[in-house]
Amino acid sequence: MTIASEILRRTPLYALHLELGGKMVPFAGYEMPVQYPAGILKEHLHTRQKCGLFDVSHMGQGFLSGDTAALERVTPADVAGLKDGMQRYGLLLTETGTIKDDFMFSRLAGEADRYLVVNAGTKEGDFAYIAEKLDGAATLTPHFDRALLALQGPMAADVLERHSPGISQLTFMQVVRATVAGAAAIISRTGYTGEDGFEISLEGGDAERVARALLSEEGVMPIGLGARDSLRLEAGLCLYGHDIDETRNPAEAALMWSIGKRRKEAKDFPGAAKIIDATPAIKRVGIRPEGRAPAREGTEIADKQGRVIGKVTSGGFGPSLNAPIAMGYVESSFATIGTPVDLVVRGKALPAVVASMPFVPHTYRRPQK
Repeated sequence: MTIASEILRRTPLYALHLELGGKMVPFAGYEMPVQYPAGILKEHLHTRQKCGLFDVSHMGQGFLSGDTAALERVTPADVAGLKDGMQRYGLLLTETGTIKDDFMFSRLAGEADRYLVVNAGTKEGDFAYIAEKLDGAATLTPHFDRALLALQGPMAADVLERHSPGISQLTFMQVVRATVAGAAAIISRTGYTGEDGFEISLEGGDAERVARALLSEEGVMPIGLGARDSLRLEAGLCLYGHDIDETRNPAEAALMWSIGKRRKEAKDFPGAAKIIDATPAIKRVGIRPEGRAPAREGTEIADKQGRVIGKVTSGGFGPSLNAPIAMGYVESSFATIGTPVDLVVRGKALPAVVASMPFVPHTYRRPQK
C-alpha cells in the first residue's frame, strides 16, 4: 500500500464497494468508487430509468444549535423563515460575497437544531469558517461519523416505501426523522441527479445493513462517482470547485434564486450590494456542442470572430441525450440562449450554442397545487 492510499479516509461502505467490484479512486480525501462493473454509461441510464444507490458518506454532516438564525451571517438564504420539516439549498459566502461552498440545511419538525450537509472536500474548512462567524451565537457540531446514502430514480419512492412505510408521502425538499430497514435515519426527498429521490442520513454502523437491504430490491443498482457527475451535469447542477468557487458570486453563477426574498430586500449578507445591484460581467450558461466531440473543463469559449469570451467549467457526454454537453462562464452579452459560439479544442474552433439548463428535465415530486 502506498503512503498516498494510507492517508485516504474510507466511508462505512468501503468493504461493500470492494465486494460489489467498485473501482476505487481518491476523491476529496476518501477512497471512493468511480464505477462498478456495469460501467458509467449503464449506471447513468439505469438511474434515469429505474433506481441507483449512491454512497455520499464523504459529505460533511453537522447540527447547529442555539441562535440558528445566526447562520444568516454567512449565507444569503432565508434561514429564519425555513418551515418545520423542510430543507433548503444555500450558498456559503466569503466576506466579499463570493462562493465559499454550497450546502443544504434542514429544520426537522419539533426540533430546535438545524441539520447541515456541506461538500466533502471543504467540510473541515466550512465548519471552522461557520463557527468563527457565528462567534458563539450558535454552536455547530460536526458528525463526520455519520453515513449518507442517496437513492435516486423513478423507482426510488416505491423501493424506499417498502423499507420505510409512509416515506413516499414526502414531497421535494421535505425532511423527516424515520426508520429505514429498522435503522434510525434523517430522510429528505432530494438529491443531486435531477431525478426524484431521497438522501438518507444514518449512523455509520447502520449504513452497510441499510445499503444491502436497498440493493436487494429489484431495479436498484450501485452507482459510482462517474455517473453521479454525468447525472448532475445533465441536471444543470453546479459542482463546487469547478462551476462555483471563491472567484464567483451568486449573480455570476446564475444562483440568485437561492437568495431569500427577505434577504434581497434587506441586503444584509456579505457582498449584497455588489451581488444585487451590479450587472455581472460574466454569467454561467449551458453549452451544446454541435458535433460529437465533448468539451472538457478548461476548454476556451470564443465568439465567431475568434475572441475568447469564456471557459468551460464542466463538460462531457450526456448519456441521456446521446450528445456532448457542457456548462461554463461567458461574457454576459453572450449569455442569451441560442447564441452561437465556438469551443476551442486543440486549436480548432468547434461550433456550439448557448443552451438552457437543465439539459434533462428535473422530475422532482413537488406538492400538488
